[in-house]
Amino acid sequence: MLDLPVWFEIGSFVFLGLLLLADLLIVTRRPHVPSMKESSLWVVFYVSLALIFGLAMLAFAGGQAAGEFYAGWLTEYSLSVDNLFVFVIIMARFSVPRKYQQEVLMVGIIIALVLRGIFILAGAALIERFIWLFYIFGAFLIYTAIKLAKQQGEEEEYEENVLIRRMRKVLPISDDFDGAKIRTTVDGKKLWTPMIIVFLAIGSTDLLFALDSIPAIFGLTREAFIVFTANIFALMGLRQLYFLLGGLLERLVYLSMGLSIILGFIGIKLILEAIHENSLPFINGGEPIAWAPTIPIWLSLSVIIGVMALAVVASLYKARNDPEAAAQLRGADVAPKDVALDEPADLIGPPEATITADPESGPPSSEGGRNPDR
Repeated sequence: MLDLPVWFEIGSFVFLGLLLLADLLIVTRRPHVPSMKESSLWVVFYVSLALIFGLAMLAFAGGQAAGEFYAGWLTEYSLSVDNLFVFVIIMARFSVPRKYQQEVLMVGIIIALVLRGIFILAGAALIERFIWLFYIFGAFLIYTAIKLAKQQGEEEEYEENVLIRRMRKVLPISDDFDGAKIRTTVDGKKLWTPMIIVFLAIGSTDLLFALDSIPAIFGLTREAFIVFTANIFALMGLRQLYFLLGGLLERLVYLSMGLSIILGFIGIKLILEAIHENSLPFINGGEPIAWAPTIPIWLSLSVIIGVMALAVVASLYKARNDPEAAAQLRGADVAPKDVALDEPADLIGPPEATITADPESGPPSSEGGRNPDR
């Protein structure tokens, strides 16, 4: 059981809440496209905060808790970066003006925090009573890992789910955006703007991504406080990272493969823990199986860092030495560099392959990562 001072736990949530509120106020009061310098400073700031918080966990709760936080944060951060690929696709698919993409990203982050908060509370309560759920979580993560590995190199694009298609039929929607507003007036008639569909698309994909991330982090720690804080730190700074990475996203061709290995590893870890603490009556008479090994947190942390480092280095090496093959691994079609500037706005590809019609639309990127409608 995690033994932290009450003031530390309360103070952490108050501080993180105020930080998130300040970030939200900056976005709403000054919509703009962050410069590389601004984005870099914010990303460094949030990453530094996470590292410092881990040191605070070390001081107040010991090495085990600190290791669990770092492992959980790195896993959730890696999953969040992979999610950026889908955000890029959604922005381009709906031709969201670039200067309003910060608002969209901020809404997506808030929705993700709320959804993950609900899932974390439910997951913690269920695991406390039904440890056999680790069998299901582990099997689901292994299934997800296999799907991620199979998707490597396949061409994917965003497809509107049932909710979005239904909303298009039900809601009267204007043809054009009105800033970041979701309601506008056209010829004296109140209409929804396309931004409402964008928010629904982001929200529905956030829900699906939470189904991966929550079982993954519960495979590294059962402490709800660590799960909460690791998820918050992984999501904060994500919008700045979106603009910082820009054209670098499509170079991370092996990111999904790295995540596949990590999720598969955590899935196996969960199943081994479930076996070790077994309570199912039809397995070993409902008794724990002592010979099943438990994977220590230092080994989990080492695997996560090692796999992600290898995936990033291999991706950058591949993109540098074989750009065409790298684009194909991300599922992008390589086109001539002199492509016309009036290509359809919903096409996305490498920076030299396709360019959106609206110069204010999102950063061009290849389609890849996980399919939000899997």
